[in-house]
Amino acid sequence: MEHLYILGTIIFTVYGQLILKWRIGQLGIGLQTIYFKEKLLFLAQLLLDPFVLSGLLSAFIAALFWMMAMTKFELSYAYPFMGLTYAIVFGAAVFFFGETFTLNKLVGILLIVIGIVVLSRTNGN
Repeated sequence: MEHLYILGTIIFTVYGQLILKWRIGQLGIGLQTIYFKEKLLFLAQLLLDPFVLSGLLSAFIAALFWMMAMTKFELSYAYPFMGLTYAIVFGAAVFFFGETFTLNKLVGILLIVIGIVVLSRTNGN
């Protein structure tokens, strides 16, 4: 049951990353302007966007789940599971955003997952 805290951290972290990438991509390239005032207006637009706010809220909720996980597990046990966020975000980014899929990226993700499996063989308490 305690592993749900780690799972919650992963889910909310992944959601936050994906929703921010999606929404910022939709709103445009406002930060690439050379004018400081336009950059500030773009940042204000981002901070008032409901989807962006949900991504920021998701990061906060992920932090709450992480704090709960820290009460149940050793950091050296729990933290490697956060590597799953890389694997999930990678897969979702390829699927939803058409990001580049390469053999090197796949090998890196597989190494992360193998490392998590090896490290999770301890009980973590």
